[in-house]
Amino acid sequence: MTSPQTPGVVPHRLDGGQIAANFSDAQLPFDPHEARVAADRCYFCYDAPCVTACPTAIDIPLFIRQILAGNPEVAARTIWDSNIFGGACARVCPTEQLCEGSCVREVAEGKPVEIGRLQRFATDAGMATNAHPYTRAPSTGRRIAVVGAGPAGLSCAHRLAMHGHDVVVFDKRPKPGGLNEYGIAAYKVPHDFAQAEVDWLLWIGGIELRMGVELGRDMTLDQLRQDFDAVFLGVGLQGVNALRAPGEDKAEVRDAVEFIAGLRQAGDKGAIPIGRSVVVIGGGMTAIDAAVQSKALGAENVTIVYRRDQSQMSASGYEQDHAKHVGVRIVHEAAPVEIKGNGAVHEVQFAYTETTPEGLRVTGNGFRLEADQVFKAIGQTLGALPDGASAMGGKIDPTSLPAGVWVGGDCAPGGEDLTVTAAAQGRDAAEAIHAALMGRN
Repeated sequence: MTSPQTPGVVPHRLDGGQIAANFSDAQLPFDPHEARVAADRCYFCYDAPCVTACPTAIDIPLFIRQILAGNPEVAARTIWDSNIFGGACARVCPTEQLCEGSCVREVAEGKPVEIGRLQRFATDAGMATNAHPYTRAPSTGRRIAVVGAGPAGLSCAHRLAMHGHDVVVFDKRPKPGGLNEYGIAAYKVPHDFAQAEVDWLLWIGGIELRMGVELGRDMTLDQLRQDFDAVFLGVGLQGVNALRAPGEDKAEVRDAVEFIAGLRQAGDKGAIPIGRSVVVIGGGMTAIDAAVQSKALGAENVTIVYRRDQSQMSASGYEQDHAKHVGVRIVHEAAPVEIKGNGAVHEVQFAYTETTPEGLRVTGNGFRLEADQVFKAIGQTLGALPDGASAMGGKIDPTSLPAGVWVGGDCAPGGEDLTVTAAAQGRDAAEAIHAALMGRN
């Protein structure tokens, strides 16, 4: 019988009941009474700052008023009109940095209207009707290729299908959903919600999925341009940055993205081997998700190490606090200089850093952390560029793409690599494609 104290990297550190509890819904949904009470706190501001803060510009005061009036299904339609991934965003958006962070109640009282939970209440009610709220326009006879079945690609595909176009979505993975299916902590979107939302989205009709098909391997951008009237690229970020520290190639030094994806797809999460002492290197949401889930699997000691100070961590304050609450230790201003071990990692040597006018500098002082496992969470990079395209700031340069090709989501400039940003860019690209195809550009 293993336990959190068992040495090495082993499965089943916790019993099945504890694992199920640790990976249950991170935040319970509102019941109807709670939703009405929460909605009643909204001031229904004119020119509301929460709307401005939302990348998809959902009419938040309107949908909250509709909940208060007892019409959550109508509220759901208001949300979906702007963001077809409103259900996922209600669960994973950093609302404390976006809509809720801008809420007048937050500024005045330090307690915002719970916009995220209200959005979930509405979209859950809308999906529970088992009916799709949109119908397709008459067929235009135009066909569009969408590369990438993540939030950007599917948001684009849905809006194009609404306009009467036929859409074929290509993706190299076996399942659609992209970041929502493979990149979000399992406890944030449990119960296979990501696939349920994709299935619901596809009810619009006119969207064909072709999974296991990769751009550059199975088809080229030139071929897609010849076969379709327009192309949208929503391929995401497929590479992972290297630590560039000696020993990075040792066993049990892994990509955090790969770890999170494996957990999302695991039927028995307790069977995922986890170390007794886990070190996560990075300061973003991926680092937080890897660390929190390591604790949820039963790791005894989990430490996040970030090279800069806390104010520069891209993970939200809420997520950092949650990690600390479950027992994750966060160390700032330290960088890995060597990963030690005989075949497999057993220790990581860190050096303290300091910020100078010339940039970040590694000092001569440091410390060591025992580690059975190390997860790298220091950012993702573009994979192979489509033929003819070039990069700009680590993203696909839209100006390098040929006519008839659009780009959006994490692989495109702008935004914060969030589901909500990807959904907005996919939606806006669809409108631009529709206008171009119908001669209104």
